[in-house]
Amino acid sequence: MLLGTWNLENLYRPGGAFGPRSEAAYKAKLTALASVVTELDPTLLGVQEVGDPEALADLAGMLDGDWHIALSEHPDSRGIRVGFLSRPEPRTIIDTNAFPAPLRPVQGDDDGEPVSRTGRGFLATEITMQGMTLTVAVCHLKSKLLTFPGGRFQPRNEGERARYGAYALYRRAAEATTLRAVADDLLDGRGKERNVAVLGDLNDEVAAATTQILQGPPGSEIGTPGFERPDKGDAARLWNIAPLIPEEQRFSRVHSGRPELIDHILVSRLLLDHVTGAGTGTPVRPTPLPSVDGNPGARRDAAGSDHAPVWARIEP
Repeated sequence: MLLGTWNLENLYRPGGAFGPRSEAAYKAKLTALASVVTELDPTLLGVQEVGDPEALADLAGMLDGDWHIALSEHPDSRGIRVGFLSRPEPRTIIDTNAFPAPLRPVQGDDDGEPVSRTGRGFLATEITMQGMTLTVAVCHLKSKLLTFPGGRFQPRNEGERARYGAYALYRRAAEATTLRAVADDLLDGRGKERNVAVLGDLNDEVAAATTQILQGPPGSEIGTPGFERPDKGDAARLWNIAPLIPEEQRFSRVHSGRPELIDHILVSRLLLDHVTGAGTGTPVRPTPLPSVDGNPGARRDAAGSDHAPVWARIEP
């Protein structure tokens, strides 16, 4: 089976404030997305930036076979939410956007109230396929693309840029901590006995502090000396599969000409033993990516997505 994650980039039906401005642009976007999903052929695909649930249903309707949809009930202010496209029917276990106690609210801007919830909810589901029960949480953490007061994408000065960069980092770190609490619930201290994965758009690279929060006890990452030495921490750890991706494929977005891997799949010890391959794009071919900048509105009518899927092949 294949487990994947993909940011679909502003998946809205046309006619609203954020989606494509024409039916033709919408159809071109769906056609491009459906082509990639067909080549990817996932068993379970975590998706981000679903603006209209109906648009995800439109996409599923373009795919061969039967597909099930699960979506978080906690969208952000633009209606963006996370979810799953799944061959087996998924069973929802967790759908939350609340910071776990005793984590306190964090500052989100210059003047507003402190933020006590994630921008987009985290959804965890369970599927059974080929005799394996798989529990997966999907996320979309706070973006590194900064928005300033009044909806500006450019700051008035460097002080404002620094403050809003810090606010975004506060929120992303708090969201990563919240996601780690979800992972703790799913693992329940039995990562060597449970097939658990946490995946999605983390909006940060492998070595970033926010990404590292999700791994749990340090010291056994793939490729390190501790990887081959089992210890008590393995029951609570998650392993990022990024080192298993061929180096030339190890990016899922291009920002200002710089490739970066910001979409991730992390797995429990038991599930890691079943991972036989990993990559970005599709197993058939790479997914061509545009270079994006700090103005997400520039791609409103663009086909496809500005992210590549990240996937792991799993053999029960």
